[in-house]
Amino acid sequence: MNYERIKEKLEILADAAKYDVSCSSSGSKRANKNGGLGNSNGTGICHSYTEDGRCVSLLKILLTNHCIFDCAYCVTRKSNDIKRAAFTVQEVVDLTINFYRRNYIEGLFLSSGIFKNPDTTMERLIRVAKKLREEENFNGYIHLKSIPGASDELMKEAGLYADRLSVNIEIPTKEGLKLLAPDKDHKDFIQPMKAVKSNIEIYQSEKRLIKNTPIYAPAGQSTQMIVGATGESDKDIMYSAHFFYEKFKMKRVYYSGYIPVADDKRLPSIGTAVPVIRENRLYQTDWLLRFYGFNIKELLNEDQPNLDMDIDPKLSWALRNLHLFPLDINKCSKEMLSRIPGVGMKSVRKIINARRYRKLNWEHLKKIGIALNRSRYFITCDSTYFEKKDLTPLQLKNKILQESSIKYSTHLNNQLTLFS
Repeated sequence: MNYERIKEKLEILADAAKYDVSCSSSGSKRANKNGGLGNSNGTGICHSYTEDGRCVSLLKILLTNHCIFDCAYCVTRKSNDIKRAAFTVQEVVDLTINFYRRNYIEGLFLSSGIFKNPDTTMERLIRVAKKLREEENFNGYIHLKSIPGASDELMKEAGLYADRLSVNIEIPTKEGLKLLAPDKDHKDFIQPMKAVKSNIEIYQSEKRLIKNTPIYAPAGQSTQMIVGATGESDKDIMYSAHFFYEKFKMKRVYYSGYIPVADDKRLPSIGTAVPVIRENRLYQTDWLLRFYGFNIKELLNEDQPNLDMDIDPKLSWALRNLHLFPLDINKCSKEMLSRIPGVGMKSVRKIINARRYRKLNWEHLKKIGIALNRSRYFITCDSTYFEKKDLTPLQLKNKILQESSIKYSTHLNNQLTLFS
């Protein structure tokens, strides 16, 4: 093996993979078997993260950065003058096993530029996973990217070896995709999602009847959208995300702030700041939709097409609905407790449990851990003290901001370096 050449390939193809953030490993239940190497259980894999949220604990690489497409937003587009490289199937297998044995990684995240055609690319990715599972008896986490346009048969096979599959929708709207990637068809992104969803349902149904039915993509599928490359509003982005959650039962939708990689009049210029705060607000909105019972139209609509960058989306919603507050913390429903700014779902459960035994006052709420710098303006409790409510939404927003100190770093760290 030419170690210097392998090292060079790794540096090129790991760097090219850093733009993909949809590499969470939670949800897999693949246990170790037959004395194999590694395992991926229901608790998920513990990751290290950079300050901007990028996952670095998996061996995260491209099979190749050669690509037949010329997407304006992509660093590996065919017209870009960059160093090109490609791993063989066996090289990826060897790297995964060697890094795992050295405790550098706990799994593999494998994507690729599309070379020759989608089926050829997808087949090569599957061969890596198949070799790891069947020849190396590797039971650790494997995440494969679904290649847009790949056949249903290949997607079916991929899920038998991978814990999670994901196809990046890339641009949130059809119009944006047509503008920046005219060679691509929106339908080619949707078809693999349909195939994976269908296969998950089929295998889960069969598993209930036949216990030795093989597991299929136990961690489900995910997707990613680029934020800030085109002019989509936050409403456009989150309505697209909501569609994927509802239609394809996505485990996660990821939002990746666009990092300018090209001088192109269709894109933000090189040097434009990455929209890190906007990315964070989209994740917060996503969380409210999935875990707090909010309806998408409550948070974003024609009158409110974009999120407030100064405050989180729950606080923004509360300020637009002051007529619903204040809420009595000792009496209000679980649904309304979860809508109080500064109160998370863990705190909701603690409040419901604690108020069975006594009425709660400010001191109790402080010990429970709710963020009183926000919540105290929206609740009452077993106390004569209460914040005045004769403030307008704007005045209240400014007051809360003055009392808060939220810091965002715009510094983007590189991926974890595997060589010193």
